[in-house]
Amino acid sequence: MKIIQRPSPNYNARAGNVVPSLIIIHYTGTKTADDAAAYYLNTASDPNAGPISPHYMIDGDGTVYQFVAEDKRAWHAGVSEWQGETDINSTSIGIELVNEGEFNNYPPFEDAQIDRLVTLCRDIQGRFNISAANVIGHDDIAPKRKKDPGPAFPWSSFRKRLV
Repeated sequence: MKIIQRPSPNYNARAGNVVPSLIIIHYTGTKTADDAAAYYLNTASDPNAGPISPHYMIDGDGTVYQFVAEDKRAWHAGVSEWQGETDINSTSIGIELVNEGEFNNYPPFEDAQIDRLVTLCRDIQGRFNISAANVIGHDDIAPKRKKDPGPAFPWSSFRKRLV
């Protein structure tokens, strides 16, 4: 799988050098991949944009971008919790899907995007021995704060395709 490198400055070391045990799925909330990348590369004109970054982003056509190396702690989860763990950024790989989400009535995700997400997740699961049950949404780890990947995400068919 071809992955386009777009190194973000927004990362640090995983706490305790932990190995990822979760994959967190997000939507970008933007119209385009370039709009989202501007946030991850600190070039967005939004003065309220804090430094954020996923490990990966997948565009609607299936193009995959990597912003942070998997052995580093990307800044995608924010204030969150899963099964007692509160440093989700240290214990996870974050994947953003280019989709406007709640900002455009939850448009459907593209088939090419979901196909590439399945491939990427399977690769990551294999590298880190992550179960399908630990591939979750941002709304799972921050339910009062986040809505992504949202109701348009095809969880049922997606999970059937994971390892």
